Amino acid sequence: MQAKISKTAAARLRRKKHIRKVVRGSADRPRLVVHRSLKGIYAQLVDDVGCKVITGVNWRNAEVQKELKEAKGKIAVASAVGKALAALAKKHGIERVVFDRSGYRYHGRVKAMADGARKGGLSF
Repeated sequence: MQAKISKTAAARLRRKKHIRKVVRGSADRPRLVVHRSLKGIYAQLVDDVGCKVITGVNWRNAEVQKELKEAKGKIAVASAVGKALAALAKKHGIERVVFDRSGYRYHGRVKAMADGARKGGLSF
């Protein structure tokens, strides 16, 4: 039995499928994948050629929580996740990525996460 999904979720999945036809990550330039939930935000670096996840960060990581002692709100959390992901990418020797927004509109938390990753030193 298949679960029913809303029209907006179905439209996002359709956009995600179309984006994934074009966006591919490699070992030297991995794909930065964003997932947004109602409570938090998740980001991963994926090597599509090698079929593996290089690293990932979510809103519950210790580095992110330390940075958010004084700042509140989902936009600040998303920005902190982007900065933490950029720091981990630097440890792995990655400076350039391909951005995959997973069908989400590029505004709000997705944009804040991307801007935080750029401030951390990633280029895309």
